[in-house]
Amino acid sequence: MHFEISIAPDDGLYRGGRFRFDITVSGAYPHDPPKVKCRTKVFHPNIDTEGNVCLNILREDWKPVLSINSIIYGLQFLFLDPNPDDPLNKEAAAMQVQAPRDFERTVAQTVMRGGMVGREYFPPARPDSQK
Repeated sequence: MHFEISIAPDDGLYRGGRFRFDITVSGAYPHDPPKVKCRTKVFHPNIDTEGNVCLNILREDWKPVLSINSIIYGLQFLFLDPNPDDPLNKEAAAMQVQAPRDFERTVAQTVMRGGMVGREYFPPARPDSQK
């Protein structure tokens, strides 16, 4: 089974953006967690530029009693409270810890208008820019 979801936070640093995720559920579910990939390039400590997602319930904390809803709630929480202590994007995590105002400004800019961070371009994540 394979499907796509969109998350559009209405609070936090990533508000105003829409972030698409592919979810693939294998035949080993519920014993193995679904595979989740972010299809919207986003400057986030827990999502790398390839779309890999660092969420504990997708790895070591997965339990067969968890559901797809648990994953969706976990993804929503990542946008409300990014975790710099378990990063996939080390540059974003370092900026969040060492220069929080720069991090907030960079997130707002890349979500709303897009922009370069280092050598990486992040396109806007606004719903009207994804048509």
